[in-house]
Amino acid sequence: MRERVLTALHGLFLLLVAVLILFPFYWMIASSLKPETLIFRLPPAWLFRPDLAGYVKAITENGIVPALVNSVVVTAGSVVLGLIVGAPAAYALARYNFRGRAQIQFWYVTNWMLIPVVVLLPFYLLAADIRLINNPLALILIYQTFVVPLVVWLLVDQFAAVPVALEEAALLDGLSRFRVFTRIALPLTLPGIAVAAILAGIFAWNDLLYAFILTPSTEARTAPVVMMGFLGGYIIPWQTVMSCAVMICAPVVVGGIAIHKYIARGLTLGAVK
Repeated sequence: MRERVLTALHGLFLLLVAVLILFPFYWMIASSLKPETLIFRLPPAWLFRPDLAGYVKAITENGIVPALVNSVVVTAGSVVLGLIVGAPAAYALARYNFRGRAQIQFWYVTNWMLIPVVVLLPFYLLAADIRLINNPLALILIYQTFVVPLVVWLLVDQFAAVPVALEEAALLDGLSRFRVFTRIALPLTLPGIAVAAILAGIFAWNDLLYAFILTPSTEARTAPVVMMGFLGGYIIPWQTVMSCAVMICAPVVVGGIAIHKYIARGLTLGAVK
């Protein structure tokens, strides 16, 4: 009897947590489908006829689709470049003992403590000199200030969990260190790489400050910058704002659900040795 009660309480607690987590998403989606007059109605209108005017306005009048394309290009480029730079660095920190190794690893972690404006001001002047303003490459490059440290931080433990004996056997068979890295270490840490790519992609996808300053042109703006443009003025079109929010969140949520198995494996790989 006691076990049943504990099981029921545990299930009730998990249900409550799920409701607390999912309710903001429900409210965002519901507000994107409600007419303006029902969004702030008290008590809330739980039953209503869906209205797609917010989505139509966001797509046809406010340019959210080109902004989403820009976000995809910038996020994909940032993640790919971050993995190309960060994965070998993480492997070197995990496999080689050299002077200053701990300090370098600590330096990667502390990069997250940098105030964005400290990096943004000199980078903006440099980007202006070489004509990278309103260029997706500018965002891809400046995003490396947080993508590479995140990738290194997450992958050091992943590479350290790969058995050294496998790599030593491959070296004895004649493989070079680079081929050991590409053929042995990388395939065995794919779940961790997937987690690093997902988290880096989320941070790059959601960035607002860098994108707002470095892409002032309408054609070069990313989705968060376009959505922020609705919040100026005396009247805020909340239905359109929520519609844009749904379209911005949807790729992240769908992508996370599609590869959730890799996320679970990647977060636990290397935790127990």
